[in-house]
Amino acid sequence: VVFFPLLSPHDRRLYNPQPREPGRSPPGKFPWRRQELGWLPRPFFPPPAEGPPVPRRAPARVLVPAAALTAVEEVGAVDRIASLSQVAAVLGTQWGDEGKGKLVDILARNFDVVARCQGGANAGHTIYNAEGKKFALHLVPSGILNEETLCIIGNGAVVHLPGLFQEIDGLESNGVSCEGRILVSDRAHLLFDFHQVVDGLREAELGNSLIGTTKRGIGPCYSSKVIRNGIRVCDLRHMDTFVQKLDTLMRDAASRFEGFKYNVDMFNKEVDRYKKFSERLDPFISDTVHVINESILEKKSILVEGGQATMLDIDFGTYPFVTSSSPSAGGICTGLGIAPRCLGDIIGVVKAYTTRVGSGPFPTEILGKSGDVLRVAGMEFGTTTGRPRRCGWLDIVALKYCCQINGFSSLNLTKLDVLSELSEIKLGISYRQKNDGEKVESFPADLHLMEQTQACF
Repeated sequence: VVFFPLLSPHDRRLYNPQPREPGRSPPGKFPWRRQELGWLPRPFFPPPAEGPPVPRRAPARVLVPAAALTAVEEVGAVDRIASLSQVAAVLGTQWGDEGKGKLVDILARNFDVVARCQGGANAGHTIYNAEGKKFALHLVPSGILNEETLCIIGNGAVVHLPGLFQEIDGLESNGVSCEGRILVSDRAHLLFDFHQVVDGLREAELGNSLIGTTKRGIGPCYSSKVIRNGIRVCDLRHMDTFVQKLDTLMRDAASRFEGFKYNVDMFNKEVDRYKKFSERLDPFISDTVHVINESILEKKSILVEGGQATMLDIDFGTYPFVTSSSPSAGGICTGLGIAPRCLGDIIGVVKAYTTRVGSGPFPTEILGKSGDVLRVAGMEFGTTTGRPRRCGWLDIVALKYCCQINGFSSLNLTKLDVLSELSEIKLGISYRQKNDGEKVESFPADLHLMEQTQACF
């Protein structure tokens, strides 16, 4: 695991200058403006606490997970992990599947809280315990294997209770205690089975223009949230009004989709299920906004685990081939109730090549047998759906775009070893229009322009 620190603790002090004497000029707030905006900073060491200063542009440091992921060896003068800020985050920089869960699992040993801020069971994070046992997590934060870590599912997430309980049962059957270690926000929205049915019906309607969703009901659930007829976790504490809200929600879906057959028996069965679910979930329900902010005041450390990635962001991704939430830095604040000024390090996880699942533009995609070779070597099959992932070369244009949006303090480069057997490795360094060769200066929002764009390697 190669760790490229982009902003040292020394540079971070430039963002929060100490009180100064009257008349003195403040230190520069934006050290990167010495170079062109949109750059990818070269890795460097922060200066040590004592002794002569170290050159700021020093070689990259490498963090190597031990065989059983029980320790991390730091190569360099400063322990980068120990120097992470009180509130830090791990986000994806591509189209997901970069290896975020693995890094969160490693970092969780140094944090008191690990929190999910958005998405739902469409995320698939594969991690291993000290004995090499594999765990495929979808909603439970990846810090769960660390016994001292409190795991929080924030208000920005959507929660499918049958799936959540299945995950919890699977963890506990393998010796991972979840009691008192998982909190679910009372503000989070509930994802019902019918949301999944609607997701499939919606994809069928789109025909050849389908999005390629996981059909886990994420989009329909967020749609319910946005049009304000969704049901939240806190509603489970008031079953009298819950029944009315569920009836309204399911009738609305039935009126929109002919393929969704709604009837009284279906409704009664769902009500009975959720009466039982409400009893089991009650110990997990919490005002997580209060818990997280109290934790910050108590100087506890918090690690935010992003699902999906920036190129799937509802605003900044390759719309409409995106997810339904905000997996970029802005989603941390809205999905957990953390003030922006509390955020510190944001680590961007980037795979040494690029993959994406489902439809949508992919400028550096490798087609044919070469793509198949990379897919097999990297075991690129979805954790959530098992679908084969589309594979391509590392896209530097998209990576710069993600760095601009998120302001990463570090990049975590993963799966570099997958490229070891290749005779040639390419990097997509710019985009040009196919018809006239004109350079495309930024990552396009317009899919029609994307179709007329080709990557230069």
